[in-house]
Amino acid sequence: MGYQEQNAQTIDRWVDEGWEWGIPIDHETFCRARKGDWQVLLTPTKAVPRAWFGDLRGQRVLGLASGGGQQMPVFAAAGAVCTVLDYSARQLESERRVAAREGYAIDIVRADMTRPLPFADAAFDLVFHPVSNCYVREVEPVFRECFRILRPGGVLLAGLDNGINYLFDNDETTLRFSLPFDPLRNEEQRRFLEAEDCGVQFSHTMEEQLGGQLRAGFILTDLYEDTNGEGNLHAHNVPSFLATRAVKPGGAR
Repeated sequence: MGYQEQNAQTIDRWVDEGWEWGIPIDHETFCRARKGDWQVLLTPTKAVPRAWFGDLRGQRVLGLASGGGQQMPVFAAAGAVCTVLDYSARQLESERRVAAREGYAIDIVRADMTRPLPFADAAFDLVFHPVSNCYVREVEPVFRECFRILRPGGVLLAGLDNGINYLFDNDETTLRFSLPFDPLRNEEQRRFLEAEDCGVQFSHTMEEQLGGQLRAGFILTDLYEDTNGEGNLHAHNVPSFLATRAVKPGGAR
């Protein structure tokens, strides 16, 4: 079994156990979003600035590794034409349930984002990509595919893990590992993830993630940092995540 299929099965189980990122929004939240009262997350705690989106009405939005019924229903309520891609069957089931409950259409695609994305060139106006690259060994191909499927002037919104979490033991007080964190090469790291039921995760540098977006052709227009939202690092206000807004050149946005 490849590590991506292993991760998909792990996330399916987490969803069944009540994972916070697998709990879909309720009907009241959807109704508020229809009235323009909404916010979404790319990272654990900070809401994405509304100015990063512009007017979503009629925009073709892809939720990349964004299943779970949390963000895509909000975008649908705001008038977007939505597609979601995820490798977790349980996360996609949540998308189906919310869409059926609220009566909107959404294209639902089960696929692995480490492979070429099953969409035509320039198929989307916006790609919304919450923190998930930590489950991917090579991230630059993901950014190249995002660039390909966005129209000129299209926007990539991405949540990124900066790697700090992978230095520490589970209590976030003991410096335990060196970077890079790659359990496919490091047996101690693999055993640690298995013991903590964390799936298969990888650290990535800013060279890989910011540089990877730039090398794919994007122009970075804004970013912000965020913490874990809980734990010792959060208590010391240590940023462990980054959210970025990047634009594909060649059109007005």
